[in-house]
Amino acid sequence: MLKRAANTLLRYLAFALVALWSAVPVLFIVLSSLKRERDIFAYPPVLLFQPTFDHYVTLWQQWGGFFETLRNSLIVASGATLLAAFVSFLAGYAYSRYSSRLLAGSAFYMIAVRLLPPIVVTLPLFPLADFLGMSDSHALLIILYATFWVSLFTMIMKTFIDEVPVELDEAAYVDGASRWQTLTKVIFPLALQGMAAGSLFVFIYSWNEFLFALIFTTKHAKTAPLVISEVMGSVDGTAWGVLFAGVTVQLLPVVLLAGFAQRFLIAGLTAGSVKG
Repeated sequence: MLKRAANTLLRYLAFALVALWSAVPVLFIVLSSLKRERDIFAYPPVLLFQPTFDHYVTLWQQWGGFFETLRNSLIVASGATLLAAFVSFLAGYAYSRYSSRLLAGSAFYMIAVRLLPPIVVTLPLFPLADFLGMSDSHALLIILYATFWVSLFTMIMKTFIDEVPVELDEAAYVDGASRWQTLTKVIFPLALQGMAAGSLFVFIYSWNEFLFALIFTTKHAKTAPLVISEVMGSVDGTAWGVLFAGVTVQLLPVVLLAGFAQRFLIAGLTAGSVKG
């Protein structure tokens, strides 16, 4: 009894330490965006202060393009999520219901490509994107982000679809359902939790991605992380309050989304870890 209580206490303590480790940087950014410039890095830290929204006002006045790029980030992240979800659902079904050397080899290839550093992929893609006239476009970033995540997303969907009994497929065929009807009306509702988990991963990555956006965009499809980098590289020096204000604005939607869908995140991270 005492040992069980001690183990429970240790688990809660470990969880609290991890939560604190994760929350402190976010809390520092948010609080710093509300402090006066001279108080941000003051030592000892200023814990009690009068909040000010001057940095947000400056962000709006001097970096108004930042809020326009948030729209680009939303378009790209949403498009990449929908594309990756559609492809990964179909691929996950194929890997779950069929087996062959070709499928096994393709799965290995997808995972191997996923392990390559993104910068390795960008070098040969840049002239190709320029030749196709896709540079500085939402479509290019959507395809890149979806492609970058489709391998892991496919494996997540395969794991969830594996849990759906094959007998349900057969019963649907006996009732006269086509393969597409079986996919959409039988498999999809039962694998929806995996779809939500994978979609959340893709959206968060696409919302925050920097390297591809830096290399393949200039103005039209420019995303929010690029403007934040410009704030850091300003010729007048880094305005830390404005920087933290921009990071807070960009971070808020993702934090709210992740908090709202945390059970799907947990499901995606633990997929396949328990076998019945």
